[in-house]
Amino acid sequence: MSKARRARIAITFFFFISGFGFSTWASRIPDIQHRLQLNEAQLGSVLFALPLGLMFTMPVTGLLLQRFSSSVIMFAGSLAFNAMLSCLGFAGEVWQLVGGLFLFGASRNLLNISMNAQSVGVQALYNRSIITTFHGIWSVAGFSGAAVGGVMVYFQVTPAIHFMVTGILLVILGFFAYPGVLHQPPASTGKRRLAWPDRHLMKYGLICFAVMSCEGTMYDWSGIYFQKAVQASKEVVTAGFVAYMMAMAASRFSGDKLVNRLGVVTMIKYSGVLVFSGLMLAALLPYPLTTGLGFMMTGVGVSCVVPLVFSMAGKSATMANGPAIAAVSTVGYLGFLLVPPMIGFLAEAAGLRWAFGLMAFFGLAITCLVLTARQEK
Repeated sequence: MSKARRARIAITFFFFISGFGFSTWASRIPDIQHRLQLNEAQLGSVLFALPLGLMFTMPVTGLLLQRFSSSVIMFAGSLAFNAMLSCLGFAGEVWQLVGGLFLFGASRNLLNISMNAQSVGVQALYNRSIITTFHGIWSVAGFSGAAVGGVMVYFQVTPAIHFMVTGILLVILGFFAYPGVLHQPPASTGKRRLAWPDRHLMKYGLICFAVMSCEGTMYDWSGIYFQKAVQASKEVVTAGFVAYMMAMAASRFSGDKLVNRLGVVTMIKYSGVLVFSGLMLAALLPYPLTTGLGFMMTGVGVSCVVPLVFSMAGKSATMANGPAIAAVSTVGYLGFLLVPPMIGFLAEAAGLRWAFGLMAFFGLAITCLVLTARQEK
């Protein structure tokens, strides 16, 4: 087996670990909200801890990638990520959940930034686009994790057992995959080290901000929306999240072909339109069928934007690929940090439908930003 193919398979496993682990947590948010007796505003405050942990470690990750190989950071991040996932189900008090989510977000950042740096390195070994496929695997894993979560809910398996078993299995998978990854030297070049985008990279960061705001909202609130706004039965409360993840996965596997045919700017432009249309449909017609369709449209819309932006950022002339991706992610994850928790406060004040309706306008922001970027060229 060639080095490129071996590395591609190995990195695929780490994308699977990240997607399955995160959706495992997301699929049980309604159960944890009920167990701790949190209203929407309180849940929003608690969920704020996860992206806060992620943001606090973002500059640290950029510096670590200057000192250590991305493969080492990725493996260490995967171990910490699954360890924290296993602990979340045992949180019996709000403060315990907040602390666990902070560390969960921090470890997720170590894993995700380094594995995206690895994916850019693997992409460089090929003469055709393959990078959206990695994110397709992440979505397949997310869909699978959400589906398993639905089964766990149906059979009334506690989050503690669910999370612990999942964490152990994903750790074993990481040990199996690690020997095949790209063991690259640290990105200690003469390029800038600070994990904050320069003027050239900022437009990519703003697009990521809008996309990650929508993604974070879907991860944290799609199950709650089906439960509270759609008033779906307990057995199908995860259906919206599953529909979203399924559509995202299918779109990412076809993303490379569409990019080659339409071009990056056109792809991102129509992605923004789909995000707007999907979230607005869910807000205006809160029924199982229409909301599920809206969530699927949103999944298609957000599917390829981040991997395409990361791929472009990895070609920066002012930063090495790892720090450049970390820099763009710093801006993007501000959306992941600030926006989803605000949904809880908006929902408490005006209702979930209004909150999701306002989120739809981030789709229009994606379209406007990419068209502005094109005019600046």
